[in-house]
Amino acid sequence: MRVTQYEKAVRFRALHDGPSAFVIPNPWDVGSARILAGLGFEALATSSSASASALGRRDHALTRGETLAHARQIVDATDLPVSADWGSGFGHSPDVVAEAVRLAAEVGLVGCTIEDATGDTDCPLYDDGLAIERIAAAVHAARALSFPFMLTAGAHNFLYDAPSLDHTISRLQAFERAGADVLFAPGLPDLASVRSTCAAVSRPFNFMAGIRRKTFSVGELAAAGVRRISLASSLYRAAMTGLIEAAHEVKATGEFTYLDRGVTTRELNKLMRI
Repeated sequence: MRVTQYEKAVRFRALHDGPSAFVIPNPWDVGSARILAGLGFEALATSSSASASALGRRDHALTRGETLAHARQIVDATDLPVSADWGSGFGHSPDVVAEAVRLAAEVGLVGCTIEDATGDTDCPLYDDGLAIERIAAAVHAARALSFPFMLTAGAHNFLYDAPSLDHTISRLQAFERAGADVLFAPGLPDLASVRSTCAAVSRPFNFMAGIRRKTFSVGELAAAGVRRISLASSLYRAAMTGLIEAAHEVKATGEFTYLDRGVTTRELNKLMRI
């Protein structure tokens, strides 16, 4: 019997209340989702970048319908709880963001992340008032659901010019007051900033391990106060690195030594339980 959405949601919330930090990896298709489940991970999250790249698109280039369809595939691939990278919520207005949360629930998700990035290079972040209003609308929609949907609010200040830790923390604190269940600030540059951010909020903090020279071990992050560690598009990029290296070897040298390093179809089938 399949695990119900309510049961998944309860399990997902419990992970955030557990004794240590947990890793939530980001698959990009059914096969990668089943492999990650077979490896023993307890929850999954979509990645806007990985899902778009897998279809030959840029990050956030999928339509809302395409993104929902992709999320449904990941949800149906395993019995694990799945949260989604919902970007800016498919639109600017709080009403659109609230609708994005309701649609997330309809496709079987038990959580999603809403960020404060606009997608406009001239004005990359929403102003404080609108950013908070958007999260408040998302929280209101989540609370109206029949199960404990976890709303993650992201402050993306460190991904743009002139980042400010004070600004990031103040925005996360505002998101917390608006009711966000989990807080997220990609791009924090060092463990000191991670520690300061975690100490400044009382909700679980998600660290994104996916940026070169801005990633730390699970133990280090847990000691700094992190509760959840996501991997963004890094696993997809690692898989593509293997593809590029193997294809380059064949084309450049005519050799096939990559076969000696690769997993077998039997091993993949075992992990996917097929």
